[in-house]
Amino acid sequence: MSHFTTIQTQIRDLDALRDACTELGLGFADNAKCRGYAGMTRLAPHVIQLKGPYDIAVEPDQENTGSYGLTTDWWDGHVAKEVGTGYGRLLQSYGIHKTMREARTRGLRIHRQQEQDGSVLLTLEGGAL
Repeated sequence: MSHFTTIQTQIRDLDALRDACTELGLGFADNAKCRGYAGMTRLAPHVIQLKGPYDIAVEPDQENTGSYGLTTDWWDGHVAKEVGTGYGRLLQSYGIHKTMREARTRGLRIHRQQEQDGSVLLTLEGGAL
């Protein structure tokens, strides 16, 4: 039997997470139902809407104020196919968008380059770090 599993993360910027979802072609809804195994659902403050049969709930971390955990059902690889194992592609994109948002607030120019191995090189110029 499969079930929802929460992985604690350092998601602190929902706008950067929305940008990451947009980049990956995923939906992002507020106060929505999150789909899981065998038709199970749970209401969540934010939901990353995947193309497959499952979604990802984005819920406040009760122990770490201002941080969010990601909860999903990993059964049969549906979620991993869309966002990477352990949310790898999603968290990489989130980190990129969070960095770019912070750099813009400091007046830095940003150059983003996708490497052949899938990594991303961000170059920040100007202003004061």
